[in-house]
Amino acid sequence: MAARSSFWDMLIHFDRARLSPVMATRNAIGLAIPLVAGTLLRNPAGGVLAATGALNVAVSDGTDPYRQRARRMFVAACLVAIAVFAGRQLGNNHGLAILLEALCAFAAGLLVAAGQTVGDIGAVTLVTLIVFSATPAPFGKALSAGLLALAGGVLQTGLSLAMWPIRRYGPERRVIAALYSELARSAAESSPATAAPPATEPVVAARNALAGLAGDRSIDAERCRALFSQAERIRLALLALHRLRTRMARDAGGETESAFLGGCLQLASQTLKAIAASLQDGGAPAGPCPAFGEMPAASGPPDSVLEAMRNDSRRQLDALEGQLRSAVEMAGHSTMAGLEDLARQDAATPWRLRVAGTLAVLQANLSLASAAFRHGIRLAACVAVADLLARSFGWSRGYWAAMTVALVLKPDFTATYTRGMLRLAGTFAGLGLATALVHLLTPSHSMQAALITLFVFLMRWAGPANYGVLVTALTGLVVFLFALSGLPAGEVIAARAVNTVAGGVISLTAYRLWPTWERTRISESLAVLYDAYREYLQTLCDGFLHPGMEQGPQFGERLSRVRQAGRVARTNLEASAARLSVEPATRPEQVTAVEIILADSHRFIHAVMSLEAGLFSSPPVQPRDEFRNFVHAVDATLYFLSAYLRGSSAEPGDLSDLRALHGRLVHSGDPHTERYALVNVETDRITNSLNSLAVETLHWAGRALS
Repeated sequence: MAARSSFWDMLIHFDRARLSPVMATRNAIGLAIPLVAGTLLRNPAGGVLAATGALNVAVSDGTDPYRQRARRMFVAACLVAIAVFAGRQLGNNHGLAILLEALCAFAAGLLVAAGQTVGDIGAVTLVTLIVFSATPAPFGKALSAGLLALAGGVLQTGLSLAMWPIRRYGPERRVIAALYSELARSAAESSPATAAPPATEPVVAARNALAGLAGDRSIDAERCRALFSQAERIRLALLALHRLRTRMARDAGGETESAFLGGCLQLASQTLKAIAASLQDGGAPAGPCPAFGEMPAASGPPDSVLEAMRNDSRRQLDALEGQLRSAVEMAGHSTMAGLEDLARQDAATPWRLRVAGTLAVLQANLSLASAAFRHGIRLAACVAVADLLARSFGWSRGYWAAMTVALVLKPDFTATYTRGMLRLAGTFAGLGLATALVHLLTPSHSMQAALITLFVFLMRWAGPANYGVLVTALTGLVVFLFALSGLPAGEVIAARAVNTVAGGVISLTAYRLWPTWERTRISESLAVLYDAYREYLQTLCDGFLHPGMEQGPQFGERLSRVRQAGRVARTNLEASAARLSVEPATRPEQVTAVEIILADSHRFIHAVMSLEAGLFSSPPVQPRDEFRNFVHAVDATLYFLSAYLRGSSAEPGDLSDLRALHGRLVHSGDPHTERYALVNVETDRITNSLNSLAVETLHWAGRALS
């Protein structure tokens, strides 16, 4: 069953990453160039060093925007070069080398708290340090080795960025096209309130991609930012219209109006598909924007709830029609005069603040309560033990044991054991393949270089989809890299087999003795989600309580920031829940409880997002004290739920009676005024979902109100 799952995962990955063959090809070329140059210059060892730098930097390659890619790959090239120099310079001093590897391993383990990209660069640096500390050299040779590795890394970076002047905004356009494609799907298919808000992942990906355009005032950059801004507004309008359609048919007898909205949403879906195709194809016109027409005449009294929802729907449709018209124009070949006044700026945070933010995250994780901190300690100890054993017993190519530890150990149980098993299986498969090729072909230097290039292509093309495939290709690659530098292939094959088993056993044993269970981390993920939703609701309600505030630029920036924090927290919790479900000894009721909490949190955020859509589409009214009291109670409820998850005890009176406060809210003001009608309905949904969240959260935390 596991093999079948891995196979389908690989197929899905290929379907989602159609550009991976292009990336794999340029990575293979980046490795082949120094190998060929080394062979022609009769310095194969130097070619192998430069190729090693290119290989390690290739791991940081991607299809994301060029600016982000350039920064990441150049940093990786510099760190790899430093690791090569430090490893070769200090390798003779066993104690100092082991200490340096342990410190680097701890740093690499802690860096996973700063995100996958930073963590991957830390892991590559650690592996490079381990490998080159096994081949010590005097200062001059260590320096030249570091410079050769840097040259290979810079070459790989240059190949990745070669199309930048020609297709400067291609990656950004692709990621925005994916966002509009997902919006088209969500327009045609209403998602239930218990599901996560639609298009969350594409929105996060697009925002991250556009962060690299800070300071770029070109027409294309402005077009990308404006298209993203329109996409966010379209997303809210679609969500509000789906909810209005459901409420009309279910609660107000508006079947005719509901059917009309359904037709409008289908038209919107077709237009969004055309916009996505236009962006994906490089700017082909998306076609005319459809007109939704007039809603059928009302069948009920003019002061009914249905009439209020009809008016709200009309405003949302008018807004959606304008947003689609603007997106169609920008997706084609039109000029962008005056665009700066329309686009919300999504500039990235200045680099000094980004570094300060990363350091703050790392400092916050300097505690045994942090899974990243425990992972860093475990990784440092295992790397030190593996290298100490290899050096003490004189194992041939013993650094492979420590390298295996560095690659196998992960912060969570499932990834560690999955990678451990796949690494052992992939290593032996790769060794078997390399042995067969050596005996059947007796390859020359040129053929070895060709095989190395082929293995790099396979590793970068199929490797991201399946770790076992990656290890198989990597093992064959390493065997022929060493053979090209003058080492007998048979010696390399035997040494790698022994040391991979040793490193795998050390890793899996250490994790079994000191595991990090997802069930000990998921409470904090829940608490972070509640904190993020609390800030989002606070920001949004400030717009209702202070009419006119929502028109200011500072409000827009604040709302964008807290909205993004909520998306990240939600996706992190969903990933944590997925890991929990496959951990051994996880009880089914634990998984069920988390799924229920997620469903209730989705209902909550759907209602809050509908409030946001109404904030910008309905005329302001005098704020009500009852609304202010209700918002304060919701804020306090989320605060206390977060505190319970972090270990605070529950006390009677902590949680307000939201239902009673909502009853007072409903009976205040004119219930048929559009903004009042919207607020009354959505706050009812907030009350229902938050009351359910409170019960489930208290149950999960193992506490009960006395």
